[in-house]
Amino acid sequence: MPREKIILPDHIEYLSILDEKGQLDKELEPNLPAELLLRLFRFMVLARRFDERLLNLQRQGRIGTFPPIKGQEAAQLGAVAPLQPTDWMVPAFREAAAEFWRGRPLSSVIVYNNGFNEGGRIADDRNDFPISVPVGSQILHAVGIGWAIKYRQKKDVVMTFFGDGATSEGDFHEGLNFAAVFQAPVVFVCQNNQWAISVPLAKQTRSKTLAQKALAYGMPGIRVDGNDILAVYSAAREAVARARGGGGPTLIECVTYRLEMHTTADDPKKYRSEEEVEQWSQRDPLPRFQKYLIGKGLLSEEKVAAQEAEIAAEIQTAIEAAEVQMQKLGEPLDMFAHAYAAMPPYLKVQKEELARELADRGEEGPHG
Repeated sequence: MPREKIILPDHIEYLSILDEKGQLDKELEPNLPAELLLRLFRFMVLARRFDERLLNLQRQGRIGTFPPIKGQEAAQLGAVAPLQPTDWMVPAFREAAAEFWRGRPLSSVIVYNNGFNEGGRIADDRNDFPISVPVGSQILHAVGIGWAIKYRQKKDVVMTFFGDGATSEGDFHEGLNFAAVFQAPVVFVCQNNQWAISVPLAKQTRSKTLAQKALAYGMPGIRVDGNDILAVYSAAREAVARARGGGGPTLIECVTYRLEMHTTADDPKKYRSEEEVEQWSQRDPLPRFQKYLIGKGLLSEEKVAAQEAEIAAEIQTAIEAAEVQMQKLGEPLDMFAHAYAAMPPYLKVQKEELARELADRGEEGPHG
């Protein structure tokens, strides 16, 4: 029998609308209301300044380890903005900007990063999942929600975020395959920030893009400039509309960069060069979008300064509220509870030692 060619989709589109030099493709520019553009910018600034403040708090010992998001704000906000409140958002662990857009209080992040599970509680009016630290596991959760939505014949959509490292996990492939086979309304957003902790993208895949992995599963895939909020929004709006209309899932690869460390327990200087970071700093999404809005007459330097002051006050209020809340939360000895039905002897010894230390220090209530 002769060999026959099987015709397959053979290309992936790359979308960029506002490049790092501020050059705009007018033909591709989305027609967005001024109110939405300004709201997106405010959340970008809020996420950036809060991230910077968290880093200061961590270095002061006032919160524990956390994953900075600096440089990835556009990839998150541009993607999540087209969702409706009834839609579902399933994050990984570096999506604070998207979570704020969906209504997460700033104070809850501080509480969570101090080890209190109350900080991870999702308000009843939010169709969001808490953060997921195990790499890629949330993808399966999102697909399950998507299948339930289709089974119940609803018009809602699920959006899940993950990094380039997650595409090396089996959960990623199982999730995409299931979503495509059952045409579940799921938008997969990969924040390709070039590094899975210290492993570069080139050591994770031989594929030229991550977006092309969609082709193997029979779903649309697109690669976008993840530091261009207009491009991300346009791709996400199209994917959300497709999912809501019964057209199934989409994979969006947002090419971006983690300008800070993986977490505050990480030293990125051990595996990447300062030159690389500097090159990506020139593509920073925040000044790029600010320049665009000023050019459209929607912003001015005076308005930017006023907004910065307003956001600084909002962040300070959140910090103070979190510190007051944490004074009312659990006893230190609570860390030993809810792990075992019968406490192991070694853990019992540790609990007794801590109890004696707290008694010697005169700590009677939560935190003394």
